[in-house]
Amino acid sequence: MRWIVIVAKPAQKQAAEFPAKDQNRIGAAIRSISVDPFSGDVLKLEGQGNRWHRRVGSYRIFFAADNAAKTVAISAILRRTSSTY
Repeated sequence: MRWIVIVAKPAQKQAAEFPAKDQNRIGAAIRSISVDPFSGDVLKLEGQGNRWHRRVGSYRIFFAADNAAKTVAISAILRRTSSTY
């Protein structure tokens, strides 16, 4: 069963500012999240409840997953810097 992926408006705006090549890689990662949000380079954020991040090159996709409803809510897509976390 596929997961429903909801991308917040701020995350859409953040991704739109990235170079086209990186947008394609991020789009592919989001499509794979709809199949299995916990596959790939995914880590749970400590002290953040049910929040996770997936690494896509130098970018991070931050999301929350609801196992019961099979939904993933992407809250941010950020370039990795020393202040990302």
